[in-house]
Amino acid sequence: MDRLEAMSILVASAEAGSFSAAGRRLGVPLPTVSRKVAELESHLNTQLLVRSTRKLALTEAGLAYVAACKRILEQVEEAETQATGEYTVPRGTLTMTAPIVFGRLHVVPVVNDFLARFTQISVHLTLSDHMINMIDEHIDVAVRVGDLPDSTLIATKVGEIRRVVCGSPDYLAAHGVPKTPEELADHMCVTFSALASGLPWIFSPSGKPTRSVRPYCRLKINTAESAIDAAVAGVGVTNVFSYQVARAVAEGKLQLILQDYEPDPIPVHLVHTGQTLLPLKLRRFAEFATPRLRKSLSADLAKLSAQRRALETL
Repeated sequence: MDRLEAMSILVASAEAGSFSAAGRRLGVPLPTVSRKVAELESHLNTQLLVRSTRKLALTEAGLAYVAACKRILEQVEEAETQATGEYTVPRGTLTMTAPIVFGRLHVVPVVNDFLARFTQISVHLTLSDHMINMIDEHIDVAVRVGDLPDSTLIATKVGEIRRVVCGSPDYLAAHGVPKTPEELADHMCVTFSALASGLPWIFSPSGKPTRSVRPYCRLKINTAESAIDAAVAGVGVTNVFSYQVARAVAEGKLQLILQDYEPDPIPVHLVHTGQTLLPLKLRRFAEFATPRLRKSLSADLAKLSAQRRALETL
């Protein structure tokens, strides 16, 4: 049995959803496709596919094996190209995930530039605030915001963000600027997403114990963008991530408050699975994206720092 051929046929069958579709894609007769997959299952002594009259489905073992086959086939293609002395061109589909707002503001611009540079790579980007299992969902690379659990994943830090409290200049002029977290009790507040469930706002003054407050929120909303829009409109102050309000702060639409009480910075990482030999498409993206994400995140924090310096001179 030609194992690499069988792996290629298995991957094509899993992606196409049927043996007949895989055969048409590969130009291989249907009986050959079915036989090659059966031989592979016999060799492994494991069922990889569940056959039905309508569609193929991968078993749990099949999911893991197909993901491994894809990596192996990519590595073989790379090795052959390098061995022949030809110019190595990264190609294929790169699957990615990132948080929704962070992805829109920071990742999508990088991906756009990456696609313009590497014309034989396509990207499948899923923006979600839910933690997607990279192995189960066959994700090549992910952007993770927050501390990382111990795992076999490989992480490269690309920057930091902060959780900040802010309000519109008009609102603060009318209601006063709170000097301590406890003074938020006298203000109208806007909260969103998980914070809308009643979780406290956390503050960590330098050299002092962490403290939390539960401000009264007149508006609870399920997206950060809407909470920020409400704050800009003067509904109240809100508690968000620094990258979400960097532009509004730079444009003077929002003013940061309680900066001396902000929690510790939150790390941002570019994460991929711990493969021995990374596919060329992934290596190129990591090399391309890392400095650009670091630059854009640094620019965000610089905008916030510029406002703080300006306020301190008043």
